[in-house]
Amino acid sequence: MTQDIRKGILTRVYLVYLGILLFGLAILGRAFYIQNFEKKEMIAMAQRQEMKVFPIDAIRGNILSDDGTLLAVSVPIFELHMDLYADSLTDEVFRNGVDSLAICLAGLSKDRSPMQIKDKLWEARRNQERYFLIKRDVTYPELKKIRRFPIFRRGKYKGGLIVTPQWERELPYKSLARRIIGYEKGEGDQKVYVGLEGKFTKQLEGVGGSRMMRRTGGSNWMPVDIDSQVEPQNGLDIVTTIDIELQDMAEEALRRELISDSADHGCLVVMEVKTGYIKAMVNLGRTKKGSYEEVFNYAIGESNEPGSTFKLASFLVALDDEKVQLDTQIPIGNGIVYFSGHKIEDSHHMGAGSLTAQQVFEKSSNVGTAKMIYGIYSAEPQKFIDGLYRLGLNRPLNLQIEGERPPYIKNTKSKYWSDLSLPWIAYGYEVALAPIHLITLYNAIANNGKMVKPLFVKEILRNGQAVKKFDPVVINPQVVSPSTVQKAKIMMEGVVLHGTGTAINSPLYRIAGKTGTAQLAQNNRGYNQGTKNIRYKGSFVGFFPVEDPRYTMMVVIVDPKKGKYYGAAVAAPVFREISDRLYAKQEDILFPFKKDSVNSLIPYAHAGLQADLNEAYNSLGYSISKLDVRSQWTQMGADGNRVVLYPEAISRNLMPDVSGMGLKDALYLLEQMGLNVVVNGRGSVVSQSVKPGTFVSKGMPVVLDLQGPKAKVKSQT
Repeated sequence: MTQDIRKGILTRVYLVYLGILLFGLAILGRAFYIQNFEKKEMIAMAQRQEMKVFPIDAIRGNILSDDGTLLAVSVPIFELHMDLYADSLTDEVFRNGVDSLAICLAGLSKDRSPMQIKDKLWEARRNQERYFLIKRDVTYPELKKIRRFPIFRRGKYKGGLIVTPQWERELPYKSLARRIIGYEKGEGDQKVYVGLEGKFTKQLEGVGGSRMMRRTGGSNWMPVDIDSQVEPQNGLDIVTTIDIELQDMAEEALRRELISDSADHGCLVVMEVKTGYIKAMVNLGRTKKGSYEEVFNYAIGESNEPGSTFKLASFLVALDDEKVQLDTQIPIGNGIVYFSGHKIEDSHHMGAGSLTAQQVFEKSSNVGTAKMIYGIYSAEPQKFIDGLYRLGLNRPLNLQIEGERPPYIKNTKSKYWSDLSLPWIAYGYEVALAPIHLITLYNAIANNGKMVKPLFVKEILRNGQAVKKFDPVVINPQVVSPSTVQKAKIMMEGVVLHGTGTAINSPLYRIAGKTGTAQLAQNNRGYNQGTKNIRYKGSFVGFFPVEDPRYTMMVVIVDPKKGKYYGAAVAAPVFREISDRLYAKQEDILFPFKKDSVNSLIPYAHAGLQADLNEAYNSLGYSISKLDVRSQWTQMGADGNRVVLYPEAISRNLMPDVSGMGLKDALYLLEQMGLNVVVNGRGSVVSQSVKPGTFVSKGMPVVLDLQGPKAKVKSQT
């Protein structure tokens, strides 16, 4: 090898060494620079990668019934981890307690033995794990028990137990009123609430907090300093108008009728007359399994042709325009009439000739209603439509709950208006209304013309104190004239006294209402698809007691399949059952004014037949006042020197109050109902084993306790 070649090789080697030296110096220089000039920034960057702020959800507020009963509540569910490298968790403490801890934890786990749990704990200990998962979905009672386990009982810091709370929504009454209360559906960003949960979600959800967490490996994070976290502000509570006992009664009655009729679905709404408070709303639809559940809010979200219950609106317009009187004669011929080649007929024969306007309403004559409205407004049909608009039937109610389907009443400018529209609208077709819109109109008549908005929430609470109250909202102070209101009440009570609703006439209290039967259109296939495919909707809407209306109620049964489909047959009996139970339950309805104690100058008599008491006191020359002349059974009271006969709540399938009755009358009454009566003692009834207003069936045993002459005052239970 020549000298030049050797020299060239050495040069290249020196250059390589020099390059390596310079590279090393550059690394040392960079390290020095970072150490002295970028240290804080690099540390902050590392911390940002290993530390993260996580949100803490606030506890969602409760939803309460009108009496404070919980309808929806957030219950705590905990996730438990263990810091196996906690400073106070020494080897000695861990070794002495791990066996016992594994045995206790195995009692909570169905799929791991104490030995398996012990091995996992030792492995986590060796790996210095700071956030080892112990158990998810731990209830509060379970947490209290776990905190007493070996090692954990040493406390929050010495035992290494890390508790992370989470919250789950629970409905104590399960499906009861579920569509009103609402629920969560969807996941992640798609998660939404429906019902009151959705409408009031901003008030219920509160303000979230935050917590600093550190990555412990993979996707696991553990709290850094729980004491420094920003605590959330829990959500507010909302108090609904719902009477949970009435809601339960209503659901039971509606479900029983739906099953009996094999109907597709139905709904029931009870509204307090003066306030507009919705005291009960039941929506039941048949599931694929054949059961009936709250699958959709039909009362506010199903808008279709109401049929004959809409006739009240037609009569209100005609009466208020002074175009007709109750005794106006309306020709109905043979119960069939043609408009533009289309036939309108009555569902049952009402005799030939004519009926008064009141009789047309009471007997629900389609022909009479259509001819009356057509005869009055055919020259100016828009005037009739304007009258319906004055009633507010074309405007949404803007409810406190999501899902309201807006009403639809077309006018003469619509491209769908035809020569048939006026007579069809008159008796409830070519319009679309949800039950909530109809009950609001009927409630206005019960409320002497004042239309109030249906309310579902009456106040919002923070820590038990009201922060907002929802007072009754007046939509229209007088929808029609006072004289029209009184005429409407006469017609509606006539429906129950001698019209299509006589089956629910009560001898105890006065009911006013309207039956309705509507044939449902088959999408765009029309109405008549053969007798097997015809679908009907039966409904009844009304209020009680007529002299001082307290409640308005609507019942709708859709597509019954057991042969009966008229509103009087499928919906009205449900109305009567609930109204009976409300009547029996509330003493201020039973006794409109306070009873005075029995005047010592007036001979005392036990409760019994009104005819017997009336005859007895008449023979003694006393002035008698009867609160309900139709009531068969009465209780004696006094107002000064006048005898007052109070009606006794005797109704089908409901236990009457027989306290104060003599044995003869009590036995007669209860045995007539098919009850098995057991008697203790002598005299008048002082107590009964079955509470008044309870649903009873034939053969049910009832124990009556009797006492002698000292028991003169009726027990007010």
